[in-house]
Amino acid sequence: MSASSTEPRSTPDAASGKLLDEKRGLRARILRERDAIPAEDRATASASIAASLLAREDFVSSKTVLLTLPFGSEWDTRALLHAALARAKTVALSRVNLATGMLDVCAIIRLEHDAAPGYRGIPEPCAHCELLDVAAIDWVLVPGVAFDRDGHRIGYGGGYYDRLLPLLRADAYRVAGAFELQLVDHVPAAPHDVAVDAVVTEARSISIAR
Repeated sequence: MSASSTEPRSTPDAASGKLLDEKRGLRARILRERDAIPAEDRATASASIAASLLAREDFVSSKTVLLTLPFGSEWDTRALLHAALARAKTVALSRVNLATGMLDVCAIIRLEHDAAPGYRGIPEPCAHCELLDVAAIDWVLVPGVAFDRDGHRIGYGGGYYDRLLPLLRADAYRVAGAFELQLVDHVPAAPHDVAVDAVVTEARSISIAR
């Protein structure tokens, strides 16, 4: 028997497990660092991120946008959401559907009336909000914990956006907003993971060629 035949071989399950471990480690580190950002610095950075997103031509020309509301130590997206409503865009938020394991996309008109804490305390559209066809979305703010310069991302581990993003129109623009510390050199990614088209932080905007 040759020496090489006695070496352990990597299996698909082993490779998948290693990828998950790498994602968990990166997620935990970035969340610790993000949680440590002082509230004043978080507010200042959030204003810069929102201003950069509002100035983007892809956002300006969009008609139906899928946005998020801040949860925990995430950057504050509310200025972006209010501006989108003021510009008469159709604004949608996602809601976890536990029965299907997917995200339902719903239109909101008045933030204070149409959104409330939902799955795991994350702000979601209320039950009375109108369901939208994902085919209507032409711009989406993609949440995440960490991103790299190739547009790869990791979220909170539920996989909901990983399942939603492939359902969007091919021309729907996918943009991530994040604090600068959430931008890392490398995000562990599988071949099927969907990358974003741009990452916008308080310090810069990075466009990624598809």
